[in-house]
Amino acid sequence: MRAAYIEQLGAADVIRYGEIAGPRPGPTDVLVDVLATTVNPVDTFVRSGRYPTPMAFPFVVGRDLVGTVAEAGPGAPGFRAGDRVWCNSLGHGGRQGAAAEQAVVPADRLYHLPVGADPYAAVAVVHPAATAHLALFVHGRLRVGETVLVAGAGGNVGSALVTMAVRAGARVLATAGARDAAYCARLGAAEVFDYRDPDLTAKIRGAAPSGIDAYLDTAGVNDLERTVGLLAHRGRVVLLAGAGTRPVLPAGALYMNDRSVVGFVISHATPDELAEAAAHINDLLARDALRPRDIEVFPLSAAADVHAGLESGELGGRRAVLRTDLAPVTETPR
Repeated sequence: MRAAYIEQLGAADVIRYGEIAGPRPGPTDVLVDVLATTVNPVDTFVRSGRYPTPMAFPFVVGRDLVGTVAEAGPGAPGFRAGDRVWCNSLGHGGRQGAAAEQAVVPADRLYHLPVGADPYAAVAVVHPAATAHLALFVHGRLRVGETVLVAGAGGNVGSALVTMAVRAGARVLATAGARDAAYCARLGAAEVFDYRDPDLTAKIRGAAPSGIDAYLDTAGVNDLERTVGLLAHRGRVVLLAGAGTRPVLPAGALYMNDRSVVGFVISHATPDELAEAAAHINDLLARDALRPRDIEVFPLSAAADVHAGLESGELGGRRAVLRTDLAPVTETPR
């Protein structure tokens, strides 16, 4: 089969595209004919070695896929050949990735795609949306009627956070660039603030005089000195970006107000947590309530260029969808 793979860790140019041996499913696995995959920041961390994880070379890159079941093992009774499915947790923890014509997926990490859902739109949202679900409901412990602040609400994870929090009955405040304000408002944010505004802290405090119950910073700024002071009693800060930040921890403001700071990465989510997120995502997909803001489509052979573009910022907020049915740009000789 053709795949985008690496034979060593390194920069984007270590990704090769060409023929490798096809995978075989075990008794509790499902073999999937891949329609499309995408590229997430964590994929670049795995490829470069910044996020260490067990892998066997050649290693197929990529977390997410949409596809069609080709074969299901006897221990995967919920799947039959021809089922349209998706996954967002390949490519780490010893599992080969999704950027190939076929992929093996453990049955407890594979989910049916709702009837009528656009597979290419779905593959673009399943990773950021699962991250948003975990941030809000597992680590953020969101409850109906609480006030949430989403920093970086115009991005892929940020927009999913706004969508999910609003639908869960929260009042959502958002910070974003001025050009993203209307988009965030359409998603349901009650108020949107320009993150460059020098009076940002005062304006947030004015909009939430009783404090923020859950503060989620997708931009990775992690200014805890400012953020913790905006929290309500028992307010939570959820850290999900900004691996290189070293913020000052205002310990007194935390423990004297029962506040907390918690961090997570989706890579550590359990299969049960991911399945809970998948059920939420599928409900939104079925209602056409969760869509990517902007997609750019590439052939699977462009994986190295897409990795480089994501790392350099060239993609901006666009989600790159890599399709297996498009003619390859080139094939890397082995």
